[in-house]
Amino acid sequence: MATDPNGAVPNVEGPDAETGVAGALDDLVVVSNREPYQHRYTEEAGVVVDTPVGGLTGGLDRVMRRTDGTWIAWGDSDADPSVVNAADCVRVPPGDPSYTLRRVWLGEDAVREYYYGFSNQVLWPLCHGLHGKAEFDRAFWERYRDVNAHFAETVAEHVEPGSTVWFQDYHLALAPRMVRQSLPAGTPLVQFWHIPWPEADTFRACPEGEALLDGLLGTDVLGFHVPEYCRNFLDCVARELPGATVDRDAGEVVYDGHRTRVRAFPMGVDAERIGDVSANTPDGFWESFRREHGVVGSTVAVGVDRLDYTKGIPERLDALERFWERNPEWRGELTYVQKATESRSAIPAYQRLGTEVRDGVERVNDRFGTDEWTPVVYLEEHLSDADLYGLYRHSDLALVTPVRDGMNLVAKEYVAAQPTTPGEAGVLLLSALAGADDDLGDDALTVHPSDTDGFADAIGEAVSMPDHDRDRRMCRLRSTVRTNDLDAWMGDVFAAVEGVRDGVGSVGTGDTAD
Repeated sequence: MATDPNGAVPNVEGPDAETGVAGALDDLVVVSNREPYQHRYTEEAGVVVDTPVGGLTGGLDRVMRRTDGTWIAWGDSDADPSVVNAADCVRVPPGDPSYTLRRVWLGEDAVREYYYGFSNQVLWPLCHGLHGKAEFDRAFWERYRDVNAHFAETVAEHVEPGSTVWFQDYHLALAPRMVRQSLPAGTPLVQFWHIPWPEADTFRACPEGEALLDGLLGTDVLGFHVPEYCRNFLDCVARELPGATVDRDAGEVVYDGHRTRVRAFPMGVDAERIGDVSANTPDGFWESFRREHGVVGSTVAVGVDRLDYTKGIPERLDALERFWERNPEWRGELTYVQKATESRSAIPAYQRLGTEVRDGVERVNDRFGTDEWTPVVYLEEHLSDADLYGLYRHSDLALVTPVRDGMNLVAKEYVAAQPTTPGEAGVLLLSALAGADDDLGDDALTVHPSDTDGFADAIGEAVSMPDHDRDRRMCRLRSTVRTNDLDAWMGDVFAAVEGVRDGVGSVGTGDTAD
């Protein structure tokens, strides 16, 4: 999990310098469930540090290095308590300390009820439109409220005049309202919700829905990935909070005397870095990877997912099975590599999913496999950045087919890792139910995960697509991903913060309604 501690810093000033974006970086306080650095014990080396690898955590880490700010997060690793000072703080990154990591401690009951409970057995399924999987338990809610209060108290200790507070994701929906009254006047509060926001009829299934909306409306800027989620949120506010004034055209809510701007900020990836790592894959990597994992055949498809019921892995296996059933000439020619990462295995629904996926892989391999060819190569082992991006680069198609997803950055990472040499481009198959479909759908092959026949047809179209069509599609996808990368996303968010500071009525992209 190591990464370069001196990696490039996102250019958040860049084209937005005239908006005063840099000002939003002064004394930035980031608040998240997940911490950017973990300290753990090893028998060989004692305490070692795991550093962020790409994605949001890696991007925010590089921004934080410019701020001398504070990142507040749950300290969940075994050696975390041993390295903090009396105030539960440690300077990071190791070797080149430039900001403060303030750790919040959670007991076993809090982890079980706040994290595994309300966060991931209520909000996660509910927001993904799967309320039938939600486990409503009053103890979950009470612990979620208590932990949010604990985070809010910690935030108040670290905010100074001129600070910006940026909350991350669904674990901390109540904290903005809790902390607002204790902050210096004019302190911008921002929250980015990284998962979908459900339709109003689905949201009504949550008994604590009104309290969640009240908490989020303590922010000045509330960000979602795509306009659809903004519209859903505004619909929920209009239905559940009679005292709120909702302006759908402006994307604003006035509630309890406070104005919240609701904006779409489609998140990107560090496209330049991914492309560089991919292009510099060592000679012989692909031959070695194929040999080590038994990947044979002329064509390789890839899927990279957490073992989560929203990712559509069983549906994907069904579609591949249908494809090989209908197209026997592709047996022995198309190999599918599924990289899976175990996730939230303390939750029974995730345990059942893991069993379902492994059983599905075995079923397909038993049906079609031969002594020389394994149709589905299933990997749960850790892959380094170089190995993962190398796998993307050499795969002829990527299957990114969640049944629901806030964005799905795997789709964008696959595009960023693709070679630019004519005739070597891959094809992206993308679920219509992923947020990434909003900006990539025109040039990807769109699939509906539950339409097994249509999904199998799309696989057939992808493996048979002429080189010039693959190149044309990937060229446009690459341009989109590089233009709307992680730097651009952060720049838009910070520009929104400056709009709040300046009292500007319209901030961010403004993409909230048709």
